[in-house]
Order: sequence, then C-alpha cells, then structure tokens
Amino acid sequence: MWIDTHCHLEAPEFAGEEDALAQQAAALGVSQIVIPAIDRDSFARVAALAQRQPNCSYALGIHPMYVPQAADADLDILRQALTAAQSDPKLVAIGEIGMDFFIPEYTESPLRERQEHFFVEQLKLAREFNLPVLLHIRRAQDVILKHLRRIRPPGGIAHAFNGSFQQAQAFIELGFKLSFCGTFTHERAQQLRRLATELPLESLVIETDAPDLAPSWAVSRRNSPLELPRIGEALATLRGVEPELLAQATTANALAVLPRLAALTGP
Repeated sequence: MWIDTHCHLEAPEFAGEEDALAQQAAALGVSQIVIPAIDRDSFARVAALAQRQPNCSYALGIHPMYVPQAADADLDILRQALTAAQSDPKLVAIGEIGMDFFIPEYTESPLRERQEHFFVEQLKLAREFNLPVLLHIRRAQDVILKHLRRIRPPGGIAHAFNGSFQQAQAFIELGFKLSFCGTFTHERAQQLRRLATELPLESLVIETDAPDLAPSWAVSRRNSPLELPRIGEALATLRGVEPELLAQATTANALAVLPRLAALTGP
C-alpha cells in the first residue's frame, strides 16, 4: 500500500481524467492521494474530487506562488472553508502553503513580505484548527523554520524536500516528515539521493507532485499518481530495502503525520 502525500490531481493537465486516474492508481496499490489546494478557486474543486473517489483526500490553503494574485480577503475565505469542512474526514491538512525564494522577484519587497504574511496567517489557522500543514519550500528553509518554531502548528510534511541534512534534522525535530518525489531518481540529483539514503526511514514519506517533478523515466510524458509505486520502488532500491518494507514504513509515516488519513485507509 502506497500513499501519494502530494498530488495536484485537480490540475488542468488532468481535466476529464481525474476520476479514472484515481481509480487506476488504486488498482496499483495507491491507497490515498492527498490533493492540496493552491488558491481560493481550487478549494471547492479539490474537495469535490476527494468526495468522489474513496482513495482521495484534500488540503485547503493558498500556495505562495499564487499570493501575488490573492486578496487579503482570501484568508477569510480560507477560514470559512475550514470551518465548514472541519468535520469532513476527507480534509486532512492545510496546504499547500509556504514560501518560495527560487524566483528572484519573490525575494524582493513587498512580495517577500506578502508571502510571509500569508504563510504566517495560515500557520495560525493550522494551529487553531489542529491540522498539519503541507509545506512548499524553495530556498526558504531557514525562514520557514523560524516561523514554525514560533507558531508551532501540529506538524506536517515538507513537500519535495530539497534542503540540507541539518535543515532536515530541524524539520524532524519539529514533528515534520520529509517528502521525496521523482526528483531524486535523476542521476544528477546527488545531494537529494544522499538525503534519501541517509535520513531515518521513520521520517520519510513519498509523493508525485503530479503533474510536476516527473521521475527520470517519465520526463517525456506527464507525471501522474500512477508513477508513485515506481518512485517508491526506486527509493527502496536506493536505500537497499525491499519495496514492501518501504511501502509499509512510508505509509505508517504518512498516517502518523496526517492523522485523519488513518480513518480513511481502514485497518
């Protein structure tokens, strides 16, 4: 059994195929696909898709790369959506939230401050609603860690982790799991491959981030949740363990850090 902890199955690239892909992934052993929102317009889409498919769940949040188009009122809309869905077992996290300093203009004022404001306010919502967070982090690990230490949401996942070993340890100490996707399968990703090998297995989960971040064998085609078992097998090979052990461990880790998922996956 595998869990895709981060997949944008509601993305336009999958239009009209979402349900079929979820069902095909289930047939491959993908027991859950967590679908994070990116902006207020996607809140209803991710929730509706999760309700239609038994192996789908969702998160609500405002992605840092969509902050420039977001209004301050979107945070109020997010609060309202969380309030309305707080008894929905399919809502498993707040996300995708975070900060992105990979794009140069995002590091400059006032956009940097606006990103930070949206991130901090969403962390506060996570603490208030007792929901873990799905973190988007590009070249912003230390700033994100600073706010996590101050606000202390109830854990979560550092999605598509790409920091240092020391930063990884800091996230782990704060109750976070680190997610690996197809990027580590590329031979040139030596730092990621070392992290994927050396970090404790109890701290790892896996994802596709589909339709983005395709694994090495799928660079010429669209990434999808159907690639998750092979990503898991590649990680098992890298770590020198059996795929079944890797599947069991990463599934247990996902259920531990996203407690609402446990009720959805059954005994």
